[in-house]
Amino acid sequence: MSICETATAESGGGGPISRVLRPIRARLALAAGLAALGSMLSLLPLAGILHIAQLALGEAAPTRDEVWRVIGMSVLAVWVGMSLVLAAELLAHLADTELSHGLRLRLVRHLAQLPLGWFTERSSGQVKQALQDDIGTLHGLTAHFYTAVARVAGVILVSALYLFALDWRLAIVALLPLPGFFLFLRRAMRAGAASMAELVAGQLRINSATAEFIAGLPVLKAFGQGGRAHQGYREAVDAFAQAFTAFTRPLVGPMAHAHALIAPVTVLGLVLLSGTLFMALGWIRAVELLPFVLVAPGVCAPVLLLHTLLHELGSATAAAQRVLALLDTPLLAPPPAGSARLPEGHEVCFEDVGYAYEGQAPLLSDISFTLRPGTVTAVVGPSGAGKSTLARLLLRFFDPTQGRITLGGVDLRQLDSPVLYRQIGFVLQEVQLIHASLRDNIALGRPAASQQEVEAAARAAQIHARILALPRGYDSVLGEDAQLSGGERQRLSIARALLLDPPVLVLDEATSAADAGTELALQQALARLARGRSLLLIAHRLDTVRHADHILVLDGGRLLEQGSHAELLALQGRYARLWALGGETLC
Repeated sequence: MSICETATAESGGGGPISRVLRPIRARLALAAGLAALGSMLSLLPLAGILHIAQLALGEAAPTRDEVWRVIGMSVLAVWVGMSLVLAAELLAHLADTELSHGLRLRLVRHLAQLPLGWFTERSSGQVKQALQDDIGTLHGLTAHFYTAVARVAGVILVSALYLFALDWRLAIVALLPLPGFFLFLRRAMRAGAASMAELVAGQLRINSATAEFIAGLPVLKAFGQGGRAHQGYREAVDAFAQAFTAFTRPLVGPMAHAHALIAPVTVLGLVLLSGTLFMALGWIRAVELLPFVLVAPGVCAPVLLLHTLLHELGSATAAAQRVLALLDTPLLAPPPAGSARLPEGHEVCFEDVGYAYEGQAPLLSDISFTLRPGTVTAVVGPSGAGKSTLARLLLRFFDPTQGRITLGGVDLRQLDSPVLYRQIGFVLQEVQLIHASLRDNIALGRPAASQQEVEAAARAAQIHARILALPRGYDSVLGEDAQLSGGERQRLSIARALLLDPPVLVLDEATSAADAGTELALQQALARLARGRSLLLIAHRLDTVRHADHILVLDGGRLLEQGSHAELLALQGRYARLWALGGETLC
């Protein structure tokens, strides 16, 4: 079973690190075991040197054969130990490569199946963090953390066993600073945890103040208020400095005591004082003190390294939580196996549709209307009325929580996504283009389209002449040798929809970034496109929808009125009052 399959089968149980690493846990355990054994063997030469020194300082000098035997065993131990450590590192890196590859594939596949509405509520930085930054953080965990901890633990364990084998009483004294170190360390972590929330909040305030400082600086300087631009940032920095001081102050004492306890000079002094006392009591000889003098202080560095490694585990845990949160994001329910259907025609019906975020007030309630082929249906209403939510429900960015939407008599939930998006095209306010040539951007929905078809769509969207003015024309790459304005990007998006030529088209303020002259031409092109199709047009200005076949008036998530321009004026209702006021905008 592959990593992707194994990880998919695991739906819960254990912490975030355990869940993420479950597919390679056995290999990491083996790598850690090899690393620990290798580090232990690498210390055998020290034991050999101490053995020879003890013999030389003792009553009987070591023989040549005995010296060469110790040297040979030491060299063999070092070679085997280094080989085991190398094998452990190789095994850990191979497991990490497989895990990173599997996680990235899982994330991309999951992202491809998420509802489109999920992306409108999140920035690209959040997705990039999970795909790139968090996977990189987990790389440090899987490829290095466990083998490093195992090597450190192996050194500490073999050193402790060696000292206890020599003299258990002096070994206890020599290793006594270790529990004291972890006691002070635990106290420091508890003290820091109390101020951690305020420290994180201060960092977030700095980030926000930085963004506001950069965004608002031109306007504030233009009006002679440059000092105000610095003030908010300076206040955020001062607040963070206070939070950081509050965070570090309780840590200083315990951390100083912890590091003082585990300092090599502290351990060496303790060993010498205790050893002198033990020799005075006749418990040990002077030559037996030598191993403790050399080995005990050498344990300090691995303990400090272990503390650093365990501290980095927190970052990896947070990264694993973010990756799992993304992977656990629920997908739109696909059609049950064998129940997927094909629409019969292109008529769209909203039947008592309602939508609300979980635990929040409804954004839409009891919406019913029909989009008939060959007609233009316009949706108007003030900001927050639910116009864009209604359009996104038709695009299945999310599913309605009440009622249903049908296309050709088939509930959208019974249509496979590829079938749905071949039937429905859209142009939204937030234009999404890819880093590719302008031709590829226009032909995104129809990669096999001919150059003539691409150019025809660009002409209809009033962007053809602008493209030809670029150095490489349609081969110009967006963001490199093609820098487009907001209106030009919007027209490129419209050309993409025109080329796709879907039977249903959704336009959410599709011409909002165009100037008056271009907007008129675009409206004419879109009117031609609407022939024989269902067109749903979201607009703020009433004068842009007066010629629509059907107008829906939304407010507060409810459908107040519907009908043609003339019918709505005859009703003398909300639409008529707004039209009498000038009809420029509903916002």
